[in-house]
Amino acid sequence: MFQRVLAGLSPRFSTANLPGDLLGGLASMLVALPAAMAFGVTIFAPLGGSLAAQGALAGILGATALGLISPLFGGSSRLITAPCAPAAAVLSALAITFSAQGISAEAVLLLLGMITLLAGGIQIGLGLLGVGRLIKFIPFPVVSGYLSGVGLIIIGSQIPKFLGMPGSMHLLDALRTPSSWMWQPMLVGAIVVATMILVPRITHIIPATILALLAGVASYLGLAWMDPTLMTTHNNPLLVGTLAQGGRGLSDILQQHWHSLSTLNSANLVMILVPSLTLAALLSIDTLKTCVVVDAMTNSHHDSNRELVGQGLGNIASSVIGGIPGAGTMGASLINISSGGTTRISGFMAGVFSLAAFLLLSPLIAWVPVSALAAILIVIGLRMIDTHSLAFFFSPSTRLDFMVIMSVILVAIFGNLIAASGVGVALAIFLFIREQTRSSVVRNRFEGNEVFFKHAYKFQDMERIAHNASESVVFELQGSLFFGTASQLQLALEQEVGARKYVILSMRRVQSLDVTATHILEQIKDQLEEKDAYLVFCDIPKGLPSGLKMKQFLKDTGVVRPSNKAFAFRQLDDALEWVMSQGEVSVVSQNLPALELREIPIFMNQPEEALLALESAITIRHIQAGHKISSAGDEDDELLIVRRGTVKVTVPIHKKDSYHLATSGPGDFLGVMGFLEGSGHATDALALSDVEVYVLSSKRFKELALVYPNLMLAVTQNVAISLATRLRMTISELQALRG
Repeated sequence: MFQRVLAGLSPRFSTANLPGDLLGGLASMLVALPAAMAFGVTIFAPLGGSLAAQGALAGILGATALGLISPLFGGSSRLITAPCAPAAAVLSALAITFSAQGISAEAVLLLLGMITLLAGGIQIGLGLLGVGRLIKFIPFPVVSGYLSGVGLIIIGSQIPKFLGMPGSMHLLDALRTPSSWMWQPMLVGAIVVATMILVPRITHIIPATILALLAGVASYLGLAWMDPTLMTTHNNPLLVGTLAQGGRGLSDILQQHWHSLSTLNSANLVMILVPSLTLAALLSIDTLKTCVVVDAMTNSHHDSNRELVGQGLGNIASSVIGGIPGAGTMGASLINISSGGTTRISGFMAGVFSLAAFLLLSPLIAWVPVSALAAILIVIGLRMIDTHSLAFFFSPSTRLDFMVIMSVILVAIFGNLIAASGVGVALAIFLFIREQTRSSVVRNRFEGNEVFFKHAYKFQDMERIAHNASESVVFELQGSLFFGTASQLQLALEQEVGARKYVILSMRRVQSLDVTATHILEQIKDQLEEKDAYLVFCDIPKGLPSGLKMKQFLKDTGVVRPSNKAFAFRQLDDALEWVMSQGEVSVVSQNLPALELREIPIFMNQPEEALLALESAITIRHIQAGHKISSAGDEDDELLIVRRGTVKVTVPIHKKDSYHLATSGPGDFLGVMGFLEGSGHATDALALSDVEVYVLSSKRFKELALVYPNLMLAVTQNVAISLATRLRMTISELQALRG
């Protein structure tokens, strides 16, 4: 992780992106800086005296430190980090609590600074531990609801400012007093909104937010020209106004802060531990949620763990210089994006501009109309609302997703964004479990005799095989076998208890397995054992997506144990062969008499002369049990006819896996595709016992065909019938497997 952070210290800056990054940094600073000052005043005001003015300076210092540090170390290219509402809410409440306990203002400042410092350290720890990647599991309905909720919150918080009301006034209070509305800020805001909407239709060279902001300043100056009383920045609620320092210099405030930090002791650490954890969690969630929203709007990807490290370093730097903490802020980030910011240099420049604004440009910033900034944020908020997702209500299949979105929106508006995230994730988990319980864990069920026929040549007692097949049933399971689907699995399997002697479960498509499901399987096994029946597992994955070793898990939970009536096999074929071998069934012995060429049905009615010619053209090949007769890809064109023994024909699939196509015995033809096409074998043929085969090459076949056409026609017809029979068998099995 440290190497990844160090690698981020030297990003590749492109001059092509520099203009957009500069404009994005400037525009986002203009939005973030007034809010940062307001948050600082909110935190410091409860301490009384001139500290409220010092809070504005702390807000600027926080915006500067966060802007300069977090983008360089962070994992998002467009995120703007600045003082934020969660930090203000936590620290202002703590300031009130500490003051009520009789702690001096200087001591409270120390505690608040150390809380910020420790919270930054906790964020770094979370990032290094990889906690940030958990944000990737937040579902889209939660992101959509969060996005729409933030948009509505931004709109609601900016409407009073748009109407010219005090910034501390709530939306409902502002709407209840229309007599207090001021037409001047409303006119400025309307011009800004119109500019925001119309400019993108005309040009994309200059960001609409910059032109809208300039239009707002110009329109306000036009109104001030007509009304000289507006031509002042001192105590003018319509403008951002001058930056107050409370009569104290920056160096004096920094010196006081460092002096406070030097008095830290262990008792203070105990007092700030829980608030620091709370603040770190809120700032981390707020940042990562903003990153998710930014990714959704820009089709980009962020590094959550690295971003936590960057945020932690930024908050530590803010604490060291006397600033307030912050996080990735939604409004400033969105304005950065819409203004052309594309790389992390835009966030860095927001910090640079924050410092420059304090040192150099405070007189110009003072003339920015508050309603102009409010109008920009209102338009951005409207664009954040995910109207497409609102259409989910009209489809029954997505109506519950719509309810998740609305729940997140309502909790975000009437509660807070952190609670909204928690509610959304909880509802999404509930919907996931509900969906899993509604989907069937039984992909298919088919009778044993539908797939047993391919093994027939391996056994003598066909009547016994048919009996075992009729007592067998195969279930192809799928999806997640967990507490939500355990009852469904139990209901499906209990119906076979008493009716079947062999219940075979194919686990190839199972994605997850928990203890509840294995408990159900163990119950089914016990019920089958009481009926002298068996539970048979096959196609067990080597490892589930979660990393769980299923076969070992089945053993550890007691479902599959030696010397009981639950067995596990590698493939379904192995399980079927085991079932058929139960009882009195025996394997075909190689001591059975070999099938002479004249005894093969297609040659019985051929003339003696033709049979003698065929015998002279054919050779006999001996293959020991366990050896391959032919392999897929072998480039020969020989036709093989089984004379004695049993042959397993398989199709190779992947690595060591294969599909059992058929089991062949005396009189069956092998290698027919290579014989007809001359392109080699398409299957593997394995000798299950000692095997003898007749071998007829394609060249000798063509020579005989010229002299004995009827004989060769019989061979060709039998080859075609062999292919057709095998195809029909495969189709029948596919129908059974697909249900």
